[in-house]
Amino acid sequence: MRLTCMFSFILLFGAAGLVHFYFCLAHLLFHWHSCSDSHLALKLCLCTKHVFIYLLFNRFPEGFYPVPFLPQPVLTALLHKRRRRFVIKKSPILISMNSSALSLPTLKSEDRNNNKWKSLYQIQRERKRIMRETCSKYKSNNRRIITPYHVSRIFVEDKYRVLYCEVPKAGCSNWKRVLMVLNGLASSTKDIQHNTVHYGNYLKKLDGFDRKGIYHRLNTYTKMLFIREPFEKLVSAFRDKFEHPNNYYHPVFGKAIISRYRANATKEALRTGSGVKFKEFIQYLLDVHRPVGMDIHWDHVNRLCSPCLIDYDFVGKFESMEEDANFFLHLIGAPQNLTFPKFKDRHSNDERTTTKITQQYFAQLSPSQRQRSYDFYYMDYLMFNYSKPFEDLY
Repeated sequence: MRLTCMFSFILLFGAAGLVHFYFCLAHLLFHWHSCSDSHLALKLCLCTKHVFIYLLFNRFPEGFYPVPFLPQPVLTALLHKRRRRFVIKKSPILISMNSSALSLPTLKSEDRNNNKWKSLYQIQRERKRIMRETCSKYKSNNRRIITPYHVSRIFVEDKYRVLYCEVPKAGCSNWKRVLMVLNGLASSTKDIQHNTVHYGNYLKKLDGFDRKGIYHRLNTYTKMLFIREPFEKLVSAFRDKFEHPNNYYHPVFGKAIISRYRANATKEALRTGSGVKFKEFIQYLLDVHRPVGMDIHWDHVNRLCSPCLIDYDFVGKFESMEEDANFFLHLIGAPQNLTFPKFKDRHSNDERTTTKITQQYFAQLSPSQRQRSYDFYYMDYLMFNYSKPFEDLY
């Protein structure tokens, strides 16, 4: 009798898990078209933690779909997540901090007498020096293990041997366009639509390679990232995600933020998650017990790109984007007719987030909230040599 009860319990537990798995997949399918890679990863995490054992130890037969309505991209993402777990466990890469075989690409002989190129070259050397000194001062480990997580934001362009770490709200859409043109996927950056850039999966990511492929590219390709003044980047993300209709950020982040930080919130606000105020957003950001997790659009560059672990050869800034970007393209020998695009393809009628606009948003906060926000992004301010945005900060 006891054996029968135990067997029945196991069957019921398995059936419940299977039902939950189906509902997770249905939820993923329903939201598929509104998800970027990072959003999908969040939803996959919620679902796959319940079927981890299945994904870890089983392999789908060729042509077999575990759910009839599961689209190929979702299946591919599930399998990719499973494979990455194996890479993380079995293939860590031990590499010395700042041990890249490459340094800043050298100037061509004909450029060494060009004052403009020489000046930009010296700026790069100074940025790298400050970054290295900050890492040496604040990061204790000289040797660490690189896992696919550390390179998950890095895009690969094999033809010109470029690795680009994506920092959202710092020109990443246009940089992806440039990489696609370099790779021969398009003839002009103007021909590439926003959804193609972010949801087309045309560009390879470094964590998609095996251990040998990751190590080879880290040590032989030109690694670059572009950053932006942290407060300005934060305000730009807030305006983009919360001041315009958005079928991911409003229900996922907006509802949680309004529910936690707004007294006497209306039923409509709680239902839709629309209308988050900047002060509420900052309360969420600074809360050690956030009602919903972090997002790449307001995470630290230090965490997104691991600059103390990966020795970037080129550090560009959004504030000098056109000059820095075209200098980088010149250094790698890109086609002369390829220049960095200037257009703004999302909310193009809105004014770009500037220092003045940023100060208007932060004026809504108390001095304490401004200070805590600065402390939150302190390493980014220090590592990339940005000045304090307000005089009363310490």
